[in-house]
Amino acid sequence: MEQAVIVKFSYGLESTKELFDLEDLLESAIESAGVGDFDGDEIAADLSDGYLYMYGPDADVVYSVVEPILKSISFMKSAQVTLVYGELGKDVPRKIVLIP
Repeated sequence: MEQAVIVKFSYGLESTKELFDLEDLLESAIESAGVGDFDGDEIAADLSDGYLYMYGPDADVVYSVVEPILKSISFMKSAQVTLVYGELGKDVPRKIVLIP
């Protein structure tokens, strides 16, 4: 069973460089820890907000790996992280965490 970590964030920067730099960090951390996969992003055309998608067998473990990185990025402040404990699109348990 694959679980998910989905991050909804406000962006508002002028380019996607900072977002792509963050994605490189997340992908490297997840792969190095062997806990899942970074699957990419969705970003609004005006760069106002977006989503990051990560998957693995245990959403809590994936989040424990990426949480310190997310907390260190200024545009991740007040981001909403949803941990999905089962297949997306199904009625499965979810936990919502806010990045301080």
